[in-house]
Amino acid sequence: MSIKLKQLPLSERPYEKLEMYGESTLSNSELLAIIIKTGTKEETALQLAQKVLMLNNENNNLRFLSEISMKELTKIKGIGKVKAIQLKAVCEIAKRMGRPINNKKIVIKTPLDVANLLMEELKYEKREKLKVIMLNTKNEIQKIIDVGLGGTSFINIQVKDILKEAIKMEIPRIIMVHNHPSGNATPSQTDIKFTKEVELSAKLLGLQLLDHIVIGDGTYESILAKHKS
Repeated sequence: MSIKLKQLPLSERPYEKLEMYGESTLSNSELLAIIIKTGTKEETALQLAQKVLMLNNENNNLRFLSEISMKELTKIKGIGKVKAIQLKAVCEIAKRMGRPINNKKIVIKTPLDVANLLMEELKYEKREKLKVIMLNTKNEIQKIIDVGLGGTSFINIQVKDILKEAIKMEIPRIIMVHNHPSGNATPSQTDIKFTKEVELSAKLLGLQLLDHIVIGDGTYESILAKHKS
Protein backbone atom coordinates (compact mmCIF):
# COMPACT_ATOMS: atom_id res chain seq x y z
CA MET A 1 0.00 0.00 0.00
CA SER A 2 1.05 3.57 -0.68
CA ILE A 3 1.92 5.76 2.27
CA LYS A 4 -0.76 8.44 2.57
CA LEU A 5 -0.71 11.87 4.16
CA LYS A 6 -3.57 10.91 6.46
CA GLN A 7 -1.26 8.37 8.08
CA LEU A 8 0.96 11.21 9.29
CA PRO A 9 0.43 12.91 12.67
CA LEU A 10 -2.29 15.57 12.48
CA SER A 11 0.20 18.41 12.91
CA GLU A 12 2.11 17.20 9.83
CA ARG A 13 -0.84 16.85 7.47
CA PRO A 14 -0.88 19.74 4.95
CA TYR A 15 -4.64 19.56 4.33
CA GLU A 16 -5.59 19.78 8.00
CA LYS A 17 -2.93 22.39 8.71
CA LEU A 18 -4.24 24.64 5.93
CA GLU A 19 -7.82 24.24 7.10
CA MET A 20 -6.99 25.01 10.72
CA TYR A 21 -4.32 27.69 10.40
CA GLY A 22 -4.52 29.06 6.84
CA GLU A 23 -2.48 28.58 3.67
CA SER A 24 0.20 31.10 4.69
CA THR A 25 1.33 28.80 7.51
CA LEU A 26 2.30 25.99 5.13
CA SER A 27 5.85 25.44 3.93
CA ASN A 28 6.65 25.22 0.23
CA SER A 29 6.84 21.44 0.43
CA GLU A 30 3.46 21.24 2.18
CA LEU A 31 1.82 23.39 -0.48
CA LEU A 32 3.31 21.25 -3.23
CA ALA A 33 2.22 18.08 -1.44
CA ILE A 34 -1.40 19.23 -1.65
CA ILE A 35 -1.03 19.65 -5.42
CA ILE A 36 0.78 16.31 -5.82
CA LYS A 37 -1.97 14.61 -3.70
CA THR A 38 -0.66 11.06 -3.48
CA GLY A 39 2.67 9.44 -2.85
CA THR A 40 4.13 6.08 -3.81
CA LYS A 41 4.62 2.82 -1.90
CA GLU A 42 7.89 4.18 -0.59
CA GLU A 43 7.23 7.90 -0.13
CA THR A 44 4.48 10.29 0.90
CA ALA A 45 3.35 13.20 -1.26
CA LEU A 46 5.26 15.42 1.17
CA GLN A 47 8.49 13.54 0.50
CA LEU A 48 7.90 13.78 -3.25
CA ALA A 49 7.34 17.51 -2.86
CA GLN A 50 10.67 17.80 -1.07
CA LYS A 51 12.35 16.01 -3.99
CA VAL A 52 10.79 18.50 -6.41
CA LEU A 53 12.18 21.36 -4.31
CA MET A 54 15.63 19.81 -4.51
CA LEU A 55 15.63 20.66 -8.24
CA ASN A 56 15.81 24.31 -7.23
CA ASN A 57 19.11 26.20 -7.12
CA GLU A 58 17.69 29.13 -5.15
CA ASN A 59 16.59 28.52 -1.58
CA ASN A 60 12.94 29.19 -0.79
CA ASN A 61 12.16 30.46 -4.28
CA LEU A 62 9.41 28.65 -6.17
CA ARG A 63 9.99 30.50 -9.42
CA PHE A 64 11.96 27.55 -10.78
CA LEU A 65 8.69 25.62 -11.14
CA SER A 66 7.59 27.93 -13.96
CA GLU A 67 10.91 27.41 -15.74
CA ILE A 68 11.48 23.71 -15.26
CA SER A 69 10.23 21.33 -17.95
CA MET A 70 7.76 18.47 -17.54
CA LYS A 71 10.52 16.13 -18.66
CA GLU A 72 12.68 17.21 -15.72
CA LEU A 73 9.79 16.82 -13.29
CA THR A 74 8.94 13.33 -14.48
CA LYS A 75 12.52 12.18 -13.87
CA ILE A 76 11.56 12.12 -10.19
CA LYS A 77 10.24 8.68 -9.28
CA GLY A 78 6.62 9.16 -8.27
CA ILE A 79 6.07 12.30 -10.37
CA GLY A 80 4.32 11.07 -13.48
CA LYS A 81 2.84 12.99 -16.36
CA VAL A 82 -0.39 13.88 -14.52
CA LYS A 83 1.40 15.28 -11.46
CA ALA A 84 3.81 17.23 -13.67
CA ILE A 85 0.85 18.70 -15.58
CA GLN A 86 -0.81 19.68 -12.30
CA LEU A 87 2.32 21.48 -11.12
CA LYS A 88 2.74 23.34 -14.44
CA ALA A 89 -0.95 24.30 -14.45
CA VAL A 90 -0.68 25.84 -10.99
CA CYS A 91 2.35 27.86 -12.13
CA GLU A 92 0.40 29.23 -15.08
CA ILE A 93 -2.55 30.11 -12.82
CA ALA A 94 -0.19 32.03 -10.53
CA LYS A 95 1.24 33.91 -13.51
CA ARG A 96 -2.18 34.80 -14.87
CA MET A 97 -3.37 36.04 -11.49
CA GLY A 98 -0.84 38.84 -11.84
CA ARG A 99 -2.45 40.09 -15.04
CA PRO A 100 -5.07 42.87 -15.04
CA ILE A 101 -8.71 41.78 -14.87
CA ASN A 102 -10.13 44.71 -16.82
CA ASN A 103 -7.61 46.76 -18.78
CA LYS A 104 -10.03 49.57 -19.64
CA LYS A 105 -10.52 50.54 -15.99
CA ILE A 106 -6.81 50.96 -15.37
CA VAL A 107 -5.29 54.45 -15.59
CA ILE A 108 -1.54 54.81 -16.04
CA LYS A 109 -0.09 57.80 -14.20
CA THR A 110 3.50 56.81 -13.46
CA PRO A 111 6.15 54.26 -14.52
CA LEU A 112 5.39 52.46 -11.24
CA ASP A 113 1.84 51.84 -12.47
CA VAL A 114 3.26 50.08 -15.51
CA ALA A 115 5.67 48.04 -13.39
CA ASN A 116 2.90 46.99 -11.03
CA LEU A 117 0.79 45.95 -13.99
CA LEU A 118 3.31 43.77 -15.82
CA MET A 119 6.11 42.92 -13.39
CA GLU A 120 4.75 39.54 -12.30
CA GLU A 121 4.26 38.41 -15.88
CA LEU A 122 7.49 39.67 -17.42
CA LYS A 123 10.06 39.03 -14.71
CA TYR A 124 9.71 35.27 -15.25
CA GLU A 125 10.31 35.40 -19.00
CA LYS A 126 13.50 33.71 -20.17
CA ARG A 127 13.46 35.65 -23.46
CA GLU A 128 12.87 39.32 -24.11
CA LYS A 129 9.23 40.11 -24.71
CA LEU A 130 8.03 43.49 -25.95
CA LYS A 131 4.55 44.74 -25.14
CA VAL A 132 2.76 47.90 -26.19
CA ILE A 133 0.18 49.46 -23.90
CA MET A 134 -2.34 51.55 -25.82
CA LEU A 135 -4.10 54.38 -24.01
CA ASN A 136 -6.73 57.02 -24.67
CA THR A 137 -6.30 60.73 -23.89
CA LYS A 138 -7.16 60.04 -20.23
CA ASN A 139 -4.37 57.46 -20.04
CA GLU A 140 -6.91 54.64 -19.63
CA ILE A 141 -5.67 51.35 -21.03
CA GLN A 142 -7.51 50.32 -24.17
CA LYS A 143 -5.43 47.31 -25.11
CA ILE A 144 -2.13 45.59 -24.36
CA ILE A 145 -0.50 43.71 -27.22
CA ASP A 146 2.55 41.47 -27.55
CA VAL A 147 4.70 42.82 -30.36
CA GLY A 148 7.67 40.51 -30.31
CA LEU A 149 9.62 37.78 -28.60
CA GLY A 150 13.37 37.71 -28.92
CA GLY A 151 16.38 35.84 -27.61
CA THR A 152 17.93 36.20 -24.19
CA SER A 153 19.30 39.68 -24.92
CA PHE A 154 17.58 41.21 -27.93
CA ILE A 155 14.34 41.66 -29.81
CA ASN A 156 14.38 42.14 -33.56
CA ILE A 157 11.48 44.56 -33.91
CA GLN A 158 10.90 47.37 -36.38
CA VAL A 159 9.34 50.73 -35.56
CA LYS A 160 6.34 50.00 -37.78
CA ASP A 161 5.56 46.91 -35.69
CA ILE A 162 5.16 49.15 -32.65
CA LEU A 163 2.91 51.74 -34.28
CA LYS A 164 0.69 49.89 -36.74
CA GLU A 165 -1.90 48.62 -34.23
CA ALA A 166 -2.16 52.02 -32.55
CA ILE A 167 -2.74 53.68 -35.93
CA LYS A 168 -5.37 51.10 -36.85
CA MET A 169 -7.21 51.64 -33.55
CA GLU A 170 -6.69 55.44 -33.66
CA ILE A 171 -4.92 55.34 -30.31
CA PRO A 172 -3.30 58.65 -29.30
CA ARG A 173 -0.81 57.40 -26.71
CA ILE A 174 1.35 54.32 -26.25
CA ILE A 175 3.84 52.92 -23.76
CA MET A 176 6.43 50.29 -24.64
CA VAL A 177 7.42 47.68 -22.06
CA HIS A 178 10.01 44.95 -22.32
CA ASN A 179 11.91 42.72 -19.94
CA HIS A 180 15.56 41.88 -19.43
CA PRO A 181 15.93 38.14 -18.67
CA SER A 182 19.19 38.90 -16.85
CA GLY A 183 17.12 40.61 -14.14
CA ASN A 184 19.01 43.88 -14.60
CA ALA A 185 16.57 46.63 -15.65
CA THR A 186 19.26 49.04 -16.87
CA PRO A 187 18.45 49.90 -20.50
CA SER A 188 21.07 49.16 -23.11
CA GLN A 189 22.25 51.71 -25.66
CA THR A 190 20.21 49.78 -28.23
CA ASP A 191 17.12 50.15 -26.02
CA ILE A 192 17.67 53.91 -25.74
CA LYS A 193 18.32 54.38 -29.46
CA PHE A 194 15.27 52.36 -30.45
CA THR A 195 13.09 54.30 -28.00
CA LYS A 196 14.11 57.59 -29.57
CA GLU A 197 13.40 56.24 -33.06
CA VAL A 198 9.90 55.16 -32.02
CA GLU A 199 9.30 58.47 -30.23
CA LEU A 200 10.20 60.47 -33.35
CA SER A 201 8.18 58.28 -35.72
CA ALA A 202 5.17 58.36 -33.39
CA LYS A 203 5.30 62.14 -33.25
CA LEU A 204 5.33 62.38 -37.04
CA LEU A 205 2.18 60.24 -37.12
CA GLY A 206 0.38 62.23 -34.46
CA LEU A 207 0.99 59.67 -31.73
CA GLN A 208 2.71 60.13 -28.39
CA LEU A 209 5.13 57.64 -26.89
CA LEU A 210 4.70 58.29 -23.18
CA ASP A 211 7.46 55.98 -22.02
CA HIS A 212 9.46 52.81 -22.51
CA ILE A 213 9.74 50.76 -19.33
CA VAL A 214 12.36 48.06 -18.86
CA ILE A 215 11.40 45.31 -16.41
CA GLY A 216 14.00 43.39 -14.44
CA ASP A 217 13.70 40.97 -11.55
CA GLY A 218 11.62 43.06 -9.17
CA THR A 219 13.07 46.27 -10.58
CA TYR A 220 12.20 48.59 -13.44
CA GLU A 221 13.54 51.66 -15.23
CA SER A 222 11.91 54.37 -17.32
CA ILE A 223 13.96 55.14 -20.39
CA LEU A 224 12.31 58.46 -21.19
CA ALA A 225 12.60 59.66 -17.58
CA LYS A 226 16.38 59.37 -17.75
CA HIS A 227 17.07 59.78 -21.45
CA LYS A 228 14.74 62.49 -22.69
CA SER A 229 15.37 63.65 -26.24
